[in-house]
Amino acid sequence: MKQNIYLNNQFIIAMPGLTEPNFSHTVTYLCQHNEEGALGIVINRSANMHLGEVFKQMDISVTSTQAMNTKVFAGGPVQKDRGFVLHTACGKWDVSMKISDKISLTTSRDIIEAIANDKGPENYLVALGYAGWGSGQIEQEILENSWLNIPYSENILFESPINQRWEHAAKQIGIDINLLTNQAGHC
Repeated sequence: MKQNIYLNNQFIIAMPGLTEPNFSHTVTYLCQHNEEGALGIVINRSANMHLGEVFKQMDISVTSTQAMNTKVFAGGPVQKDRGFVLHTACGKWDVSMKISDKISLTTSRDIIEAIANDKGPENYLVALGYAGWGSGQIEQEILENSWLNIPYSENILFESPINQRWEHAAKQIGIDINLLTNQAGHC
């Protein structure tokens, strides 16, 4: 009997040959992967806005200058107008999904209000949109040498400079991603 292996709580790194504009040179954190497909958040693309703009659009009062100046990420090409918060697991939020013992994904207003007032999680990443794949699609793309999957790193997720996350994620397993070729080693 074949046992399925799912990639929840892992990174997928776009291989150098992946030129699709939404995913070229990206690192995506997989929040959910099962027989129905996968959902992830791209963690190294800026949405060219700060949380202060989100707070203003949502009419949320703010006391945290740091939160106001925090970058918002472009989490993927699906539902770009919807917010997703990847964060260290803590608190009880209205709409939240536990990904691991350490990381959760929350989509409710209450976490954004808490972040605005320094009452949210210690580490968080706010993204607009997500990346989604249908049943078997991510597996096929990995077989086609489009993605490299690796364990996630909290340091890369929350602390590495945005423009270095692609290289840092690959280096975590000893790979210089810029030296990889587009050819897959499949027989």
